[in-house]
Amino acid sequence: MKKFLSILTLSVIALSFAPVSLRADEGMWLPCLISQRIEDMQAKGLRLSAEDIYSINQASLKDAVVLFGSGCTGEIVSGDGLLFTNHHCGYSYIQKHSSVEHDYLKDGFWAMNRDQELPNPGLTVKFLERMDDVTSVVLKGYTPDMSEAQRDSLVKANSAPLFNMIDSSKGLRGSLEALYYGNQYFFFVFKEFSDVRLVGAPASSIGKFGGDPDNWMWPRHTGDF
Repeated sequence: MKKFLSILTLSVIALSFAPVSLRADEGMWLPCLISQRIEDMQAKGLRLSAEDIYSINQASLKDAVVLFGSGCTGEIVSGDGLLFTNHHCGYSYIQKHSSVEHDYLKDGFWAMNRDQELPNPGLTVKFLERMDDVTSVVLKGYTPDMSEAQRDSLVKANSAPLFNMIDSSKGLRGSLEALYYGNQYFFFVFKEFSDVRLVGAPASSIGKFGGDPDNWMWPRHTGDF
């Protein structure tokens, strides 16, 4: 799974042949701005409300999707925090627990109880708490005649207070992201968890069946979890 945790995609193309015309309605919509598109999406069959997808005051779809490590997504599937991610995302952690006597990559691994779960030092899982448009804040004082280096310095200085407001003692982490070629900036606040344990993994003959071509190019025929 690719990194971006919080983008929804909608792609609808309508064709008419009398007369011939083409209409495209597609794009990538940020969850925090989904209310601007929700009526159109509902007209095309979506049964969720904007609050069902993204809410900072109640449980919503954003709370079921996590950032696994630094480059993958995952899905929460139980009230106890059980999550799924792709086999290749957890591959290195399965490998670290493997040995000649216990080759978990080859044979798979299943914890039969909580005591058999395997810890993974350094691995984190992050939940999105909220995301805010901070373009006006980070670009305050910017002028078109500035060099890229000057702009970067300005953004860094203006965004410092945003990071200072994050209470890291509560596991909160901040991330500033430039979107739309640097024309818009969003500040993401995540809740980070560092006690992430291996509960189960299929044998590589199942989890990595087909290798990368099957993972990225073809219909899935693999237990890639």
